[in-house]
Amino acid sequence: MNAGLVTLQQRLQYQFNDSSLLKRALTHRSYSSDHNERLEFLGDSVLGVVVADMLYRRLQNLPEGDLSRVRANLVKQDTLHQLAVSLGLPDVILLGEGELRSGGQKRPSILADALEALIGAVYLDAGFAVAQALVQRLYQAVQINPEMDAIGKDPKTELQEWLQGRRLKLPSYRVVATLGAAHKQSFDVECEIPELKRAERGIGGSRRAAEQAAATAMLEILKTTVNS
Repeated sequence: MNAGLVTLQQRLQYQFNDSSLLKRALTHRSYSSDHNERLEFLGDSVLGVVVADMLYRRLQNLPEGDLSRVRANLVKQDTLHQLAVSLGLPDVILLGEGELRSGGQKRPSILADALEALIGAVYLDAGFAVAQALVQRLYQAVQINPEMDAIGKDPKTELQEWLQGRRLKLPSYRVVATLGAAHKQSFDVECEIPELKRAERGIGGSRRAAEQAAATAMLEILKTTVNS
């Protein structure tokens, strides 16, 4: 194992039992077919649960809508990017030559996704409790307070709250297509609300950005066609 991965594990305060999980978590799709997107999917869910639990316990007087908004601030790309940089992920992430030349090591979406993949890898390697402890350590230096709910809502959170306010089920998101070369892909994502028989699509440079674009498109339609 190279020195960079040893240092990363020291910063994580976690030593992987299966080093292949660590490598996969740091592998972008432009580098290898054995990349980190499935781990990112898993880590995103683990992160959401752990952050929700933290907020439920720490901010006991906040209602659900405000808790959702604070959580959105804590798991958004900018926050994850900052945490990824603090761990030194730009130095160890594996990228294809084209992605390297285009500055992929510094791209917030790539680094945020890699951090989620790392969380997913720790979950598979050692279970939920260990992954939870990792997330809690990562967020020790992040200020968490009720005032965070004053920050503008992202489209996915706004759509979620719009639906919850009308007692409708949450939307589902799925990748319809990936566009462009491997080192410079765009994602075409569909946001669907089966109860309303509606689906809208959005395109972005990452799955996360495409989901936000699809949520924005859905909100625009709902606000003009569905009674409040």
